[in-house]
Amino acid sequence: MPSASPFKRLPTEGGETLSIDIDGQPCVVDARWTVAAALIAHGRAACRRAIDGQPRGPFCLSGVCFECRVGIDGIPGHQACLTPVAQGMKVTPEDSPEALP
Repeated sequence: MPSASPFKRLPTEGGETLSIDIDGQPCVVDARWTVAAALIAHGRAACRRAIDGQPRGPFCLSGVCFECRVGIDGIPGHQACLTPVAQGMKVTPEDSPEALP
């Protein structure tokens, strides 16, 4: 279920789409998006947890804060806001067992 988000999706008519996997769920996304945009569009506000257990997710969307780190195709530490989506990509929360080496 999508969570309330301060972001509003703009129309993407005529754009190419592709399929990625977000935490085990197949998702169709615009091919021009970043992983952070795909997470937000599919209701995933948090993608990792801080040491104190607080949820963290895309914040600055410019690569400065490092709050949006995720595992991509089994490799941890990717900044979701700087990583373009790719066909078949598997995105996992950084603290999930699948995202850890």
